Amino acid sequence: MPQLIFLPHDEICPEGKVIEVDPGVSICDAALAEGIEIEHACEKSCACTTCHVIVREGFESLGEADELEEDMLDKAWGLEPESRLSCQALVGDEDLVIELPKYTLNQVSEAR
Repeated sequence: MPQLIFLPHDEICPEGKVIEVDPGVSICDAALAEGIEIEHACEKSCACTTCHVIVREGFESLGEADELEEDMLDKAWGLEPESRLSCQALVGDEDLVIELPKYTLNQVSEAR
């Protein structure tokens, strides 16, 4: 069973967290199930970039992003070559080290 290793994030996951997940689960669903509150303003429909993550290790084990995800990622804050939308990236058979970006672009958030 692969592990998702979330690096510390000041607000969302200050201590970092390691969770085990079944292959085929999205990074976003796995995180939310374990209390890591990744933003997902579009309800995980690949229509925003609020669930953007950077996969620091294990990126190659993920399936390729489709054209819609690539187009959305172009709008993400802090885009890197290993960026994915966590609602679209399905866990494979390898462990992943995941960084949550410092900022998200959420046009509808009333929290900030």
